[in-house]
Parts: sequence; structure tokens; C-alpha cells
Amino acid sequence: MHVLHVIMKEKINIAWLKRDLRTSDNLILDACEREHIPYMIIYIFDPKIIKADNISKRHLQFIYHSIKDMNRQLNTYNRSVKILYGSSIEILREYLNSYDVKNIFAYQESGINDTYLRDIEIKKLSSENNIIFKEFEKDCVERGIRNRSGWDSRWYKKMNEGITKNKFTLNSLNDTITKFVPPKSFISGISIYPEKHVKPGYVNAIKTLTTFLESRSQNYNKDLSKPFESRKSCSRISPYLSWGNISSKQVYQFFKDHKKTKGIPAFLMRLKWRSHFIQKFESEHQISYRCANKAFEKMEYKNDSSLINKWKNAQTGFPLVDANMICLKKTGWINFRMRAMLVSIFSYQFDCNWKLGASHLAQLFLDYEPGIHYSQFQMQSGTTGINTIRMYNPIKQSYDHDPNGIFIKKWIPELRNVPLEYIHEPWKMPPLINTLSKDSIYNNPCVDIAETGKAARSKIWSFKASKEVKKENKRILHLHVRNNNRSAQR
Repeated sequence: MHVLHVIMKEKINIAWLKRDLRTSDNLILDACEREHIPYMIIYIFDPKIIKADNISKRHLQFIYHSIKDMNRQLNTYNRSVKILYGSSIEILREYLNSYDVKNIFAYQESGINDTYLRDIEIKKLSSENNIIFKEFEKDCVERGIRNRSGWDSRWYKKMNEGITKNKFTLNSLNDTITKFVPPKSFISGISIYPEKHVKPGYVNAIKTLTTFLESRSQNYNKDLSKPFESRKSCSRISPYLSWGNISSKQVYQFFKDHKKTKGIPAFLMRLKWRSHFIQKFESEHQISYRCANKAFEKMEYKNDSSLINKWKNAQTGFPLVDANMICLKKTGWINFRMRAMLVSIFSYQFDCNWKLGASHLAQLFLDYEPGIHYSQFQMQSGTTGINTIRMYNPIKQSYDHDPNGIFIKKWIPELRNVPLEYIHEPWKMPPLINTLSKDSIYNNPCVDIAETGKAARSKIWSFKASKEVKKENKRILHLHVRNNNRSAQR
């Protein structure tokens, strides 16, 4: 007589973290606790995702140290976020083989095509194994909507809903999975956090919000566009939002009772603006690799590799352009106007396809958020068809927003001795007072900005007026433009 021994797998749930690296107002951790069965919290460094050309070491450093911050908070409960390295589908399949997985909880991710396809794979895997793959809405960005009717009112309603107060029980689960340990070389490469980057974690996010409320917000409206002053006047909360150290709802309600405080109303409008652009991306993630207005795919560019390299390496000869690129490389942040200027000169005056520059800036922005990045890159490149074409002259921007050259001189030591009257156009210095070396790029910028700007305006406006562009505009407007009156009438 043969006795059949059935090995009973332990029943568990999985909390799968992505861009939601926090222990407060976290619905997936709350869902796990409400199930009253053991659960694991995992983060996957998936090579296919993290080695893509839009991700950089500074992003991985922020993620890693955000997880370390979470683990310090979870340690009291004998819990931690388990860091895994490998294919997401293979890792989750391993957990399914080793445990009786009931639910996989995660937030929806408005990401690029690779993350979109990854999540489809996980849904399929879950369905095939009778597992519930529950994805929660992130930052009031709605999945599957056909138009934007009533979206604004829904956003405000969600922002005012209660914040999830996460509570944790003691963990008794022993994780038996020994595969997919991150290589030591990988961890050592991201374990040291750069001094000049904002420090990750929820506590640092709250500190940043507090100092903004107490001081920096006073000059928010006045200094928002200035490259130097904005560093001391902007909220600087964007990296925390991008990687989920704090939720949009938490940020909104932090300022809820301070809506009349100087600078706060304008900031809250930009918080809503942030969700608006991510919503656009959620509805049409293909704009990470094709033009928002498909007709612009036919537009031709010079794509001069020499100009592209000069732009990437801060060697254009335009002081404000180079200063911003250097600052961005060192700190991971510049203000919105300066970002727009970098994109503008690349796309218009240098006549380069936006696709050739988007990944470079994505890697440099510590607060890289796909929904913001690609929507804005195309908006500033003129390829949406529906937005006003804004061509930023870097010389005019320099005179307007860094009149004393403080920002320029901080980031370009070569220009520190240039007289103020020539700091924006050093190539105009008379030979007798020229402080630059003969081979300095600032004696001869890489293009004639007036000439290339004129050519760009002629090109973009004529293309924008084409029948193909106008036809595409109708589709875009139907999908993305909010019409709250239409919603109210229903």
C-alpha cells in the first residue's frame, strides 16, 4: 500500500513595490494586513527595466536608499522589503511554486512600454494560477478612461479622501526563496548615496514639505523660473513623488489648511498639473517612443551628431545652457523653465529629433517620472500639435532669469572672471578684456541662435498647419482635453 504524501504549501500574499516606496498611505501594505495571512514585501530590480536607456545609476541609488529607509521603519515588526534581482515573471513564478500565493498586491504603474508589457505578463501568470492580481490606483491617475470628462472634480475628491494609516503586525513568515539575490557588484554600485542629491525617504519628504511651507514658498511665484533662486524657492518634493516616498494625497493634505499662504495655491495647482500629465501618459503610453501627434513622425531633422554631443556634454558655448546641463549632471535637478529651454534648443535651434535627447535627460533627472517626462519633452519640442510652440532663446533666458550671471558663474568656473556685461554673450568681449583662452567654446558658440531659430520657426509652423497634423489634433483633443461641463450635464 502506497501512502501519498501531500506537501502543503504555506498560504501567503505578496506586496510588490514599484514606484510606491513608503510605509504610510500605502494601500498594498494595508491590503496585506487586512487579509490576516502571512505576506512578503518585495522589490524587483529587473534587468530589462533597470538597464533601459531611461534609467540611470542615480535612480537606482534613490530606490535602494528609499528601501533602506522603509526597512528601518519595518524592522520593529520583524519585517523588511526583500530586494530581488532578475526577471519579474521568473521571480514571481518561483514564489508561486514555493508558496500558496492568494493575492499579489501592487500599484498601477504609468510607465514605459517595458513596464506595461511586464505587468501584462504578471496578469496572465496570475490568471493561469487562479491568483488575484490586485492593482491599486496611483496618485489619482485613472486607468482605462476614454476621455477626460469630469476628471478634475474627481481628482479633487480623491485628494480630500482619508489617508491610509498603515499599521503592521509582527511577521512570523520565514522566506525560503534563496534565488535572485542581487549581485554584490550591483549593490556596491548603488549603496553610496551622492551628497549633492536630495536624501530619499518619507522623513526627508516631510522635512522638505515643512521647510517649503515655512520659508521657501514665500518666494515661490517670484523665483520659480530663475535657475539660481528657484533652488531655494521651489518645493523640491518631485523626487519623493516620483519614487513614491510620499503620495500626492499626503502632499495635498499637508497644505490643506494653508491654501491662503503665499505660494501654496500655485504649488497645489502644479500638483494637479502633475497628475494631469501622468494621466495623459496613462491613456497613451506610446508617446514614450512616438510623437503625440502621429503626423509629426514624418518631420525631418538634421540630427547633427556633433551638436547632440555638445548638448549632452555641456559644450554648446551658450553659458546658460551649459550651466544647466552641468548643474543637472551634478545635482539631478533644475527648474521647469530651464528644462524646457534645454529641450527647446535641442529640438528647434539644433534641429534634432526629440527621441535622440529624451533618454539623456531622463537619466539625469533624479525626479524622472515617465508621464511627466515624455509629455513635457514633446510639448517643448512642438510635436503634440495642440500646444503653443514655445521656442526659448537661451541668450534672452539668460538676461531675463540670471541677470547677474550668478548661476552661470557657479557652474562654469571658466566664466567667473567674465565682466557682467558680457556674461550672457562672452563671444562679444573685446580682445583687450577677454578673460577666456583662445580655444574656449565661449568665444564661438556652436550655432548662430538667431539664424537657426528663424529656420526652426518657419519649419515647425508650416508643418503644424498641415492637414495631417490638424486631423490628428482632433483625436488628441477628444482623448486628453478635460471637459467638465460635458460631465456635469450628464
